[in-house]
Amino acid sequence: MDTPASELIENVTQADPASALDGLLQAGWGKLTVGRLLSALLLLLVCLAVVRLLLGMTQRLVGRAALDERIKRYILRGVRAFLYLLTALVMAGSLNIDVSSLIALVGVFGLAVSLAVQDVLGNVAGGMVLLFSKPFTLGDYVSTADGEGEVAEITLTHTKLDTPAGQRVMLPNSKLMAGQIVNYTVRGVRRADHAVSASYNDAPEAVRSACLKALSRTPNILPDPAPQVVLTAYGESSIEYRVRFWAKTEDYWDAHFRSLEEIHRAFAEDGVTMTYNHLNVHIL
Repeated sequence: MDTPASELIENVTQADPASALDGLLQAGWGKLTVGRLLSALLLLLVCLAVVRLLLGMTQRLVGRAALDERIKRYILRGVRAFLYLLTALVMAGSLNIDVSSLIALVGVFGLAVSLAVQDVLGNVAGGMVLLFSKPFTLGDYVSTADGEGEVAEITLTHTKLDTPAGQRVMLPNSKLMAGQIVNYTVRGVRRADHAVSASYNDAPEAVRSACLKALSRTPNILPDPAPQVVLTAYGESSIEYRVRFWAKTEDYWDAHFRSLEEIHRAFAEDGVTMTYNHLNVHIL
């Protein structure tokens, strides 16, 4: 027969406090006793101290490594989550809580989630590869199969580019890693390559002299490597030349556009004919 609640309360009040609490725990949770609860609490304090020690050691080791700051944060967060999960399992075992079914359930749930978000996981894997291999960093100007622009942000799933037109392009990391990446900033210098044409009546030396004069009047062109003007092809109605020079990355576009203006001006001053396609119509 069940003991009435009044008798249970009276027995608890008349007994020793520790024995009374032990009786209540046995009545409510079966095998959970005061002694086991105190040992579990002591174990929890020890586990937390060990977790804190391991996190400190991990933080020092990661801090000494030559890794990106974002990678360091991800490593510390992953280690912290793993240690706390391990602590929870140890505590459950100390309290005689069966966690085998819970682990199996977590495994099944993890498998289902991984199948549902496999694209996201692929992007995360691509993001980790980007952070470790460093094909570009923040502020670099890059060109990809899906767009080009300045790298504004690198996350675990996407890379954000700011285009010259003021647009923000978000590229999935998995697709980004599968294609070609051209980094225009990493070397600090860029080469301009202009295609110009001149008449067959103009000597190559005259064309070369006019182009070099134009480049000498263009600011921000590097003297080393020296600018170069080469004949590249004979067209149907003109001779094609290539005008090449180097500039610092931050000065590239100013030098690029200014040199085109100076070439046109130098051709006009030196009498070099800049040919273009035209059509002659004869009326009979």
